[in-house]
Amino acid sequence: VKAMGLSLDALNEQVSDARRLRESLAAGGRVVEVDPGLIDPSPFADRLSFGDEDAGFAALRESMRSGGQQVPVLLRPHPDDSAGRYQSAYGHRRIQAARELGLPVKAIVRPLTDIELATAQGNENAERRDLSFIERAMFAHMLVESGFDRAVAQSALSVHKSEMSRLLQVAEAIPRPIARAIGAAPKVGRPRWLALGELLRGEAARVKAADETAKERFRAADSDRRFQMLFDRLSAAPAKKPKQEAPLKGAAGETIGSLARRGKDSVLTLSGEAGEGFGAFVAARLPQLHAEFAASGPQDRTR
Repeated sequence: VKAMGLSLDALNEQVSDARRLRESLAAGGRVVEVDPGLIDPSPFADRLSFGDEDAGFAALRESMRSGGQQVPVLLRPHPDDSAGRYQSAYGHRRIQAARELGLPVKAIVRPLTDIELATAQGNENAERRDLSFIERAMFAHMLVESGFDRAVAQSALSVHKSEMSRLLQVAEAIPRPIARAIGAAPKVGRPRWLALGELLRGEAARVKAADETAKERFRAADSDRRFQMLFDRLSAAPAKKPKQEAPLKGAAGETIGSLARRGKDSVLTLSGEAGEGFGAFVAARLPQLHAEFAASGPQDRTR
Protein backbone atom coordinates (compact mmCIF):
# COMPACT_ATOMS: atom_id res chain seq x y z
CA VAL A 1 0.00 0.00 0.00
CA LYS A 2 2.84 2.36 0.87
CA ALA A 3 4.55 1.65 -2.47
CA MET A 4 1.29 2.27 -4.34
CA GLY A 5 0.84 5.54 -2.47
CA LEU A 6 4.34 6.70 -3.38
CA SER A 7 3.75 5.76 -7.01
CA LEU A 8 0.46 7.67 -7.12
CA ASP A 9 2.14 10.71 -5.53
CA ALA A 10 4.84 10.58 -8.20
CA LEU A 11 2.22 10.33 -10.97
CA ASN A 12 0.29 13.26 -9.49
CA GLU A 13 3.47 15.35 -9.46
CA GLN A 14 4.16 14.49 -13.10
CA VAL A 15 0.60 15.45 -14.09
CA SER A 16 0.94 18.74 -12.17
CA ASP A 17 4.32 19.44 -13.77
CA ALA A 18 2.90 18.80 -17.25
CA ARG A 19 -0.09 21.04 -16.59
CA ARG A 20 2.07 23.90 -15.32
CA LEU A 21 4.37 23.53 -18.30
CA ARG A 22 1.41 23.76 -20.70
CA GLU A 23 0.09 26.82 -18.86
CA SER A 24 3.48 28.54 -18.95
CA LEU A 25 3.97 27.83 -22.64
CA ALA A 26 0.42 28.98 -23.39
CA ALA A 27 1.17 32.23 -21.55
CA GLY A 28 3.94 32.99 -23.99
CA GLY A 29 6.85 31.42 -22.15
CA ARG A 30 9.58 29.42 -23.82
CA VAL A 31 12.15 27.07 -22.38
CA VAL A 32 15.67 28.51 -22.19
CA GLU A 33 18.87 27.40 -20.50
CA VAL A 34 20.13 29.59 -17.65
CA ASP A 35 23.38 29.45 -15.68
CA PRO A 36 22.32 28.47 -12.12
CA GLY A 37 24.88 30.97 -10.80
CA LEU A 38 22.64 33.74 -12.16
CA ILE A 39 19.55 32.59 -10.24
CA ASP A 40 18.68 34.03 -6.84
CA PRO A 41 16.09 32.44 -4.56
CA SER A 42 12.59 33.81 -4.19
CA PRO A 43 12.43 36.70 -1.70
CA PHE A 44 9.69 34.73 0.09
CA ALA A 45 11.48 31.78 1.70
CA ASP A 46 9.29 28.72 2.14
CA ARG A 47 11.80 26.07 3.11
CA LEU A 48 13.42 25.16 6.40
CA SER A 49 15.01 21.94 5.10
CA PHE A 50 18.02 21.97 2.84
CA GLY A 51 20.37 19.49 1.19
CA ASP A 52 20.55 16.15 2.99
CA GLU A 53 17.60 17.05 5.22
CA ASP A 54 15.32 17.23 2.19
CA ALA A 55 14.23 13.62 1.78
CA GLY A 56 13.57 13.86 -1.98
CA PHE A 57 16.54 15.98 -2.98
CA ALA A 58 19.10 13.18 -3.35
CA ALA A 59 16.76 11.17 -5.57
CA LEU A 60 16.03 14.24 -7.71
CA ARG A 61 19.73 14.99 -8.13
CA GLU A 62 20.48 11.42 -9.19
CA SER A 63 17.56 11.49 -11.61
CA MET A 64 18.92 14.69 -13.18
CA ARG A 65 22.42 13.22 -13.27
CA SER A 66 21.26 10.21 -15.29
CA GLY A 67 18.39 11.63 -17.34
CA GLY A 68 18.78 15.38 -17.28
CA GLN A 69 16.21 17.94 -16.14
CA GLN A 70 12.79 16.89 -17.40
CA VAL A 71 10.64 19.76 -16.07
CA PRO A 72 11.65 23.43 -16.41
CA VAL A 73 11.56 25.83 -13.49
CA LEU A 74 9.79 29.19 -13.47
CA LEU A 75 11.93 32.33 -13.19
CA ARG A 76 11.37 36.05 -13.41
CA PRO A 77 13.92 38.72 -14.36
CA HIS A 78 15.40 40.10 -11.17
CA PRO A 79 13.27 43.13 -10.13
CA ASP A 80 16.34 45.08 -8.98
CA ASP A 81 17.50 45.31 -12.59
CA SER A 82 20.54 43.19 -11.75
CA ALA A 83 22.19 42.60 -15.10
CA GLY A 84 21.21 39.20 -16.37
CA ARG A 85 20.07 37.83 -13.01
CA TYR A 86 16.82 36.05 -12.16
CA GLN A 87 14.67 35.09 -9.19
CA SER A 88 13.04 31.68 -8.89
CA ALA A 89 9.29 31.30 -8.50
CA TYR A 90 9.47 27.54 -8.12
CA GLY A 91 11.81 24.67 -8.85
CA HIS A 92 14.44 25.60 -6.28
CA ARG A 93 15.46 21.95 -5.77
CA ARG A 94 16.01 21.48 -9.50
CA ILE A 95 18.09 24.65 -9.50
CA GLN A 96 20.18 23.44 -6.57
CA ALA A 97 20.65 20.01 -8.17
CA ALA A 98 21.75 21.60 -11.46
CA ARG A 99 24.16 23.85 -9.54
CA GLU A 100 25.73 20.85 -7.79
CA LEU A 101 25.91 18.86 -11.04
CA GLY A 102 27.35 21.75 -13.05
CA LEU A 103 24.40 21.76 -15.47
CA PRO A 104 22.47 24.68 -16.97
CA VAL A 105 18.92 25.10 -15.67
CA LYS A 106 16.04 24.65 -18.09
CA ALA A 107 13.65 27.45 -17.28
CA ILE A 108 10.66 29.46 -18.42
CA VAL A 109 11.27 33.16 -17.81
CA ARG A 110 8.27 35.44 -17.37
CA PRO A 111 7.80 38.89 -15.87
CA LEU A 112 5.97 38.32 -12.56
CA THR A 113 4.75 40.69 -9.91
CA ASP A 114 5.46 39.82 -6.28
CA ILE A 115 1.87 38.58 -5.93
CA GLU A 116 2.16 36.40 -9.03
CA LEU A 117 5.49 35.00 -7.87
CA ALA A 118 4.23 34.20 -4.35
CA THR A 119 1.05 32.66 -5.73
CA ALA A 120 2.94 30.45 -8.20
CA GLN A 121 5.36 29.43 -5.48
CA GLY A 122 2.62 28.61 -2.96
CA ASN A 123 0.43 26.78 -5.46
CA GLU A 124 3.26 24.47 -6.48
CA ASN A 125 3.97 23.63 -2.85
CA ALA A 126 0.27 23.05 -2.16
CA GLU A 127 -0.01 20.67 -5.10
CA ARG A 128 3.10 18.75 -4.15
CA ARG A 129 2.18 18.76 -0.43
CA ASP A 130 5.86 18.65 0.50
CA LEU A 131 6.01 21.55 2.96
CA SER A 132 5.80 20.72 6.65
CA PHE A 133 3.38 22.53 8.95
CA ILE A 134 5.99 24.96 10.30
CA GLU A 135 7.26 25.73 6.77
CA ARG A 136 3.74 26.62 5.67
CA ALA A 137 3.26 28.72 8.82
CA MET A 138 6.50 30.65 8.31
CA PHE A 139 5.74 31.15 4.61
CA ALA A 140 2.28 32.54 5.46
CA HIS A 141 3.78 34.85 8.08
CA MET A 142 6.47 36.10 5.70
CA LEU A 143 3.86 36.96 3.06
CA VAL A 144 1.77 38.92 5.56
CA GLU A 145 4.87 40.65 6.93
CA SER A 146 5.86 41.59 3.37
CA GLY A 147 2.62 43.53 2.98
CA PHE A 148 0.39 41.04 1.20
CA ASP A 149 -3.27 40.98 2.12
CA ARG A 150 -4.34 37.87 3.99
CA ALA A 151 -6.55 36.98 1.04
CA VAL A 152 -3.48 36.89 -1.23
CA ALA A 153 -1.57 34.77 1.30
CA GLN A 154 -4.54 32.40 1.55
CA SER A 155 -4.63 32.06 -2.22
CA ALA A 156 -0.89 31.42 -2.37
CA LEU A 157 -1.19 28.64 0.20
CA SER A 158 -4.59 27.38 -1.01
CA VAL A 159 -6.04 27.51 2.52
CA HIS A 160 -9.23 28.82 4.08
CA LYS A 161 -9.39 31.78 6.46
CA SER A 162 -9.51 29.58 9.57
CA GLU A 163 -6.45 27.58 8.50
CA MET A 164 -4.58 30.80 7.74
CA SER A 165 -5.32 32.01 11.28
CA ARG A 166 -3.92 28.78 12.70
CA LEU A 167 -0.77 29.05 10.61
CA LEU A 168 -0.18 32.64 11.70
CA GLN A 169 -0.88 31.78 15.33
CA VAL A 170 1.99 29.30 15.32
CA ALA A 171 4.34 31.53 13.31
CA GLU A 172 3.83 34.39 15.76
CA ALA A 173 4.60 32.09 18.71
CA ILE A 174 7.84 30.66 17.30
CA PRO A 175 10.73 33.08 16.62
CA ARG A 176 12.01 32.57 13.07
CA PRO A 177 15.63 31.91 14.19
CA ILE A 178 14.35 29.08 16.40
CA ALA A 179 12.25 27.64 13.57
CA ARG A 180 15.24 27.77 11.21
CA ALA A 181 17.48 26.11 13.81
CA ILE A 182 15.00 23.26 14.22
CA GLY A 183 14.16 22.85 10.54
CA ALA A 184 11.14 21.40 8.79
CA ALA A 185 10.31 18.75 11.43
CA PRO A 186 7.79 17.04 9.11
CA LYS A 187 6.38 14.80 11.85
CA VAL A 188 5.49 17.71 14.16
CA GLY A 189 2.04 19.26 13.83
CA ARG A 190 0.30 22.39 15.06
CA PRO A 191 -0.48 21.34 18.68
CA ARG A 192 3.15 20.59 19.52
CA TRP A 193 4.44 23.73 17.82
CA LEU A 194 1.94 25.75 19.87
CA ALA A 195 3.12 23.99 23.01
CA LEU A 196 6.70 24.92 22.14
CA GLY A 197 5.59 28.51 21.60
CA GLU A 198 4.19 28.56 25.14
CA LEU A 199 7.50 27.28 26.47
CA LEU A 200 9.35 30.04 24.60
CA ARG A 201 7.54 32.83 26.41
CA GLY A 202 9.95 35.04 28.32
CA GLU A 203 13.55 36.10 27.84
CA ALA A 204 14.98 33.34 30.05
CA ALA A 205 13.41 30.66 27.82
CA ARG A 206 14.75 32.33 24.67
CA VAL A 207 18.27 32.38 26.15
CA LYS A 208 17.98 28.70 27.07
CA ALA A 209 16.75 27.92 23.53
CA ALA A 210 19.69 29.78 21.98
CA ASP A 211 22.08 27.77 24.13
CA GLU A 212 20.46 24.45 23.15
CA THR A 213 20.37 25.18 19.41
CA ALA A 214 24.05 26.12 19.40
CA LYS A 215 25.18 22.71 20.66
CA GLU A 216 26.92 20.33 18.28
CA ARG A 217 24.71 17.37 19.21
CA PHE A 218 21.64 19.48 18.42
CA ARG A 219 22.93 20.42 14.98
CA ALA A 220 23.91 16.83 14.22
CA ALA A 221 20.35 15.51 14.83
CA ASP A 222 17.57 15.43 12.23
CA SER A 223 14.91 18.13 12.42
CA ASP A 224 12.25 16.05 14.20
CA ARG A 225 14.80 15.08 16.82
CA ARG A 226 15.96 18.71 17.15
CA PHE A 227 12.39 19.74 17.91
CA GLN A 228 12.15 17.10 20.64
CA MET A 229 15.52 18.03 22.14
CA LEU A 230 14.54 21.68 22.47
CA PHE A 231 11.06 20.81 23.75
CA ASP A 232 12.56 18.53 26.41
CA ARG A 233 15.11 21.16 27.45
CA LEU A 234 12.49 23.88 27.88
CA SER A 235 9.89 21.69 29.58
CA ALA A 236 12.30 20.14 32.09
CA ALA A 237 11.62 21.16 35.67
CA PRO A 238 14.22 23.64 36.92
CA ALA A 239 16.84 22.14 39.16
CA LYS A 240 16.09 22.73 42.81
CA LYS A 241 18.32 25.21 44.49
CA PRO A 242 20.55 23.75 47.18
CA LYS A 243 19.07 24.27 50.59
CA GLN A 244 20.69 26.80 52.84
CA GLU A 245 22.27 25.18 55.87
CA ALA A 246 22.82 27.17 59.03
CA PRO A 247 25.88 26.04 61.04
CA LEU A 248 25.36 25.19 64.70
CA LYS A 249 28.08 26.29 67.11
CA GLY A 250 29.13 24.85 70.42
CA ALA A 251 29.96 26.82 73.60
CA ALA A 252 33.54 27.34 72.45
CA GLY A 253 32.52 28.45 68.95
CA GLU A 254 33.29 25.15 67.26
CA THR A 255 30.88 23.82 64.58
CA ILE A 256 28.90 20.92 66.01
CA GLY A 257 26.36 20.50 63.19
CA SER A 258 23.95 22.28 60.88
CA LEU A 259 20.26 23.01 60.48
CA ALA A 260 18.74 22.94 56.97
CA ARG A 261 15.25 23.72 55.71
CA ARG A 262 13.42 21.29 53.39
CA GLY A 263 10.14 23.03 52.68
CA LYS A 264 8.20 22.99 55.95
CA ASP A 265 10.63 20.50 57.48
CA SER A 266 13.92 21.10 59.24
CA VAL A 267 16.86 18.71 59.09
CA LEU A 268 19.27 18.68 62.00
CA THR A 269 22.72 17.23 61.34
CA LEU A 270 25.17 16.67 64.24
CA SER A 271 28.86 16.31 63.48
CA GLY A 272 31.34 14.10 65.24
CA GLU A 273 32.91 17.23 66.71
CA ALA A 274 29.90 17.53 69.05
CA GLY A 275 31.09 14.51 70.96
CA GLU A 276 30.22 10.86 71.01
CA GLY A 277 26.68 10.26 72.26
CA PHE A 278 25.56 13.85 71.76
CA GLY A 279 22.94 12.78 69.23
CA ALA A 280 21.35 10.39 71.76
CA PHE A 281 21.49 13.12 74.39
CA VAL A 282 19.63 15.57 72.11
CA ALA A 283 17.06 12.94 71.17
CA ALA A 284 16.34 12.26 74.84
CA ARG A 285 15.83 15.98 75.47
CA LEU A 286 13.54 16.54 72.48
CA PRO A 287 10.23 15.93 74.32
CA GLN A 288 11.18 18.52 76.98
CA LEU A 289 12.40 21.00 74.32
CA HIS A 290 9.21 20.60 72.30
CA ALA A 291 7.11 21.19 75.43
CA GLU A 292 9.04 24.39 76.14
CA PHE A 293 8.57 25.44 72.50
CA ALA A 294 4.81 24.79 72.63
CA ALA A 295 4.49 26.75 75.88
CA SER A 296 6.47 29.71 74.55
CA GLY A 297 3.55 31.03 72.48
CA PRO A 298 3.31 31.88 68.74
CA GLN A 299 5.13 35.20 69.17
CA ASP A 300 8.40 33.42 69.89
CA ARG A 301 8.28 30.74 67.20
CA THR A 302 10.16 32.72 64.58
CA ARG A 303 13.23 32.94 66.81
